[in-house]
Amino acid sequence: MVVEMHAGLASDGGSKLKMLLTFVDALPNGNEEGIYYSIDLGGTNFRVLRVEVGAGSVIINQKVEHQPIPEELTKGTTEDLFNFVALALKSFLEREDDQDVKRALGFTFSFPVRQNSVSSGSLIRWTKGFSIEDTVGKDVAQCLNDALARCGLNVRVTALVNDTVGTLALGHYYDEDTVAAVIIGSGTNACYIERTDAIIKCQGLLTNSGGMVVNMEWGNFWSSHLPRTLYDISLDDETQNRNDQGFEKMISGMYLGEIARLVLHRMAQESDVFGDAADSLSNPFILSTPFLAAIREDDSPDLSEVRRVLQEHLKIPDAPLKTRRLVVKVCDIVTRRAARLAAAGIVGILKKLGRDGSGGVASTSSSSGGRARGQQPRRTVVAIEGGLYQGYPVLREYLDEALVEILGEEVARSVTLRVTEDGSGIGAALLAAVHSSNSQQQVPI
Repeated sequence: MVVEMHAGLASDGGSKLKMLLTFVDALPNGNEEGIYYSIDLGGTNFRVLRVEVGAGSVIINQKVEHQPIPEELTKGTTEDLFNFVALALKSFLEREDDQDVKRALGFTFSFPVRQNSVSSGSLIRWTKGFSIEDTVGKDVAQCLNDALARCGLNVRVTALVNDTVGTLALGHYYDEDTVAAVIIGSGTNACYIERTDAIIKCQGLLTNSGGMVVNMEWGNFWSSHLPRTLYDISLDDETQNRNDQGFEKMISGMYLGEIARLVLHRMAQESDVFGDAADSLSNPFILSTPFLAAIREDDSPDLSEVRRVLQEHLKIPDAPLKTRRLVVKVCDIVTRRAARLAAAGIVGILKKLGRDGSGGVASTSSSSGGRARGQQPRRTVVAIEGGLYQGYPVLREYLDEALVEILGEEVARSVTLRVTEDGSGIGAALLAAVHSSNSQQQVPI
């Protein structure tokens, strides 16, 4: 992971890790005050948020509104989509009493973007079922600003962010020792604070500070050291993005159930462990990750929940206890591998920052948190968000266990994984606060 991080920072296209610049060179630190807004557009729904913050990391109150995006707008024109979003913000603001004040807006846009500045970036390609061709290559923040102007709103985008960066911002707002953020949900990604002088592909790039947030896009990480199996290859062949997102396909909620299904299907083909009733195991994605988790977390003596999932969802009746135990074991192995790989990725980031206790590459810099012999390791916080991590205790336990195993107990005690909820909403509003022109309290990272 560390080798690929160096390669991705050295040149564009130098690694499967894109190591994208975010131009975020200041993060919220708890001193922000005022009312800020954010729009979170990342799929078939979007959200509008109003966040009021007071000094001392206090969120006084927040209002959230969810809005589905009509399907025709996902295939229509750029103007139609952004007008729809702007009108939703307008009707949200009309219920407030402070329409005339110029407002800073954070815009979380969870599609691949080439960032040009903290408040602008051009769409590389649509994903998640959107296919508005004339948006590709355009600055999406400008598209939204134009639509806001057409609606007569005195609001502009001051921060265009990816959801992982929002999670880091929110983590840093509560705790300034937060140096990285990881999302482990239906997909997976990570970002962290890098020293500007280590970003070789942009030497001479002006920034207000010695640090910048780098969006790793780590779901695309690949290395010959990853323990790839026949099942991973079969899974990759089934997906639309073959040969991409290799790390994500071993870790994230979209794929874990399917890996387990592939293993069980092979067992059914090569043995009579499921009797004659295993036809449904040949259906891709029939075993979703929530079912995998329910199977693994069944602690009843007769594994009654496993029996229920097999009967109702996989149409395998009467599986004996021995078979049910085997199914639990498969789900356990798939879960444990995912957790351990994610833990190894997190340690990769800590190693790059010189915070893994090894006194490695980066620890010559005093600011990087390396330590001389005999010194206490520096306290390090990693903000974590995502339904898979938050909703699957077994995966969390395996991940924590692997961190201790790799780092050693002493260093692991200095590393805190902190669940951070709603980085893509609140985090984006806080970034808007930090990067708005009237912000007096911008503290470089």
